[in-house]
Formats: sequence, structure tokens, C-alpha cells
Amino acid sequence: MPTRPSKQLETFENPHPERDYTIRIRIPEFTCLCPKTGQPDFATLHLEYVPDRRCVELKSLKLYIWSYRDEGAFHEAVTNQILDDLVAATAPRFMRLTAEFNVRGGIYTTVVAEHRAPQWTPPSPVALP
Repeated sequence: MPTRPSKQLETFENPHPERDYTIRIRIPEFTCLCPKTGQPDFATLHLEYVPDRRCVELKSLKLYIWSYRDEGAFHEAVTNQILDDLVAATAPRFMRLTAEFNVRGGIYTTVVAEHRAPQWTPPSPVALP
């Protein structure tokens, strides 16, 4: 069993590539270091995506997220880097990463980054009676 963090994101084939559906993953234990002070920053990450051919494997995602624990990063930079790495690994139709950082000095920070495949159009919402 791996006991070390890893930047290697593993994927598996989407079992239903013919359908648009949303995968939502909540990651409540993200940590990195403030690049100015070296103090830990804590966040809950909310990942939402519409897969195309590949889905992210959750154990590798856990080890990938763990890899940021001892790295200094600004909130904006780390959110966009994680999104870029996930997009490179899975090539989704759509992906959104919301990073809700805990309070620091009386300030909460939330960073939202998105990717949309150029050829993808989201389906129209269905209004139910």
C-alpha cells in the first residue's frame, strides 16, 4: 500500500461515454503551505466534471492531493494547477474546481476555475412540473 504522496493521476475508461453525466467529488482535507509565511492553509475542494473518455481514479486523486501538503502555493495558483493537471489526465467535456480556503487573518478565499472542451455544449436543463 502506498504511503507516499504522488503527482501521478490515474484514470479509467468512462463506462458510459455516450451520455453526459456529472461526477461530484468533495475533498475536505486539502492542505498546502502559505508561500509567504510557511504556515499551513486548509481548504475543501469541490470537483465537478462531465467526463468524456476517461474518469479520474479516486485513490490516485487522494495521493495527488496529499502531494501538496508541503508545497508553498498561492490559493489562485494551486487551484488552477490542480485543474490543469486533472484536465490533462482526463480530457473532460467540462470540469470545475472550487477551492474553499479556511479563514486566514479574518479573510476567507474561494477560487473557482473551469475548463470546457471547445466542441462540448451542455444539455438544456429539464424543468419538471
